Amino acid sequence: MSKSKVLNVHIDGQLVGTMAETADRRYAFAYDKQWLKSGYPISPFSLPLEDQVFVPTSRTFHGLWGVFADSLPDAWGQLLVDRMLKSRGIDPAAVSQLERLAIVGVSGMGALTYRPAWEMEKESNMEDLDELAASCQRLLNHEDVSDLDTLFRMGGSSGGARPKVMTDEWIVKFPAKGDRPDSGLMEKAYMDCAADCGIIVPESKIMPSRNGGGYFAVRRFDRERMADGTLKRVPMLSAAALLELDWRTPSMDYHTLMKLTKILCMEHPEDMQQMFRRACFNVFAHNRDDHAKNFSFVYDAREDHWHVSPAYDLTCSTTYWGEHTTTVDGNGADPSVKELTNVGKKAGLSLKTCKAIIEEVRERTAGLAERFLNG
Repeated sequence: MSKSKVLNVHIDGQLVGTMAETADRRYAFAYDKQWLKSGYPISPFSLPLEDQVFVPTSRTFHGLWGVFADSLPDAWGQLLVDRMLKSRGIDPAAVSQLERLAIVGVSGMGALTYRPAWEMEKESNMEDLDELAASCQRLLNHEDVSDLDTLFRMGGSSGGARPKVMTDEWIVKFPAKGDRPDSGLMEKAYMDCAADCGIIVPESKIMPSRNGGGYFAVRRFDRERMADGTLKRVPMLSAAALLELDWRTPSMDYHTLMKLTKILCMEHPEDMQQMFRRACFNVFAHNRDDHAKNFSFVYDAREDHWHVSPAYDLTCSTTYWGEHTTTVDGNGADPSVKELTNVGKKAGLSLKTCKAIIEEVRERTAGLAERFLNG
């Protein structure tokens, strides 16, 4: 594996800029001259389109800017990467964040790609899902697996804590250790209910299994099928990346999220209402894993505009501290209509709009959480 301390960042084959490791293991970034003329800021608040070297001032993302940390895998993907490194005699602790981005290469979420990459053979066709699910469980149990290469190729750049595999267009999730056996059916029910609440969601389905209820699959919204049949990568940024927040701990309020949406989406009414609907849904559907990386924005190059992304990771969930990860008007334990209304009004939504959305979402989520909390 290359020990280069410089990495080039690309979008659609065009050089965006260059990252370099500093002496104290921070990762500076500078835009390419041509991108400064014709591109857009890849992280509007942290990395404005200016001719300068940007050096992170915090260690929130281990010396990276949030936009690049978004490209790295989360718990499951990191486990796969570390196992793969160990299988090749490489100590994961000795691998820098820059080198981990090189491992991601062209396989990460969103539009950013990194070169020089540590090239791995890509495999986009679905394997036997039951066999992959069983391998995931063995890996979580710290057992040896014979198809580690396959798991790495199909899931080594994925986000989230649950085991999963990715193709060019789909993400398929498997139960994590300790998950209820119907976790896939639960996420499908939540996704369908969210759509019924007027929330934009990606296409989803249940993939059949010989072992029970099947696996939840969701179409990737960071890939767009073009008229000529090619797949285009869609730029996306999480709220955590945009605000440089540690998403693993409570670090945000829905007031902040609505303000972010208002500024980034230039007060676009549909985006504002979409984000408010998600706040309402998470409260009424008992989705308390509403951390800052579970809200994202996508960039439309045709409009030169950021929009709220389709919703994802919607489940019946209770955090280990028992509260919403994103507080609602300061209340994480038991937010209600009062707090939701305050969030909407402060963001500039009319009282009439707030009441209408709250009532619609509350009515259409009735009984959903109880179905799984008591199941």
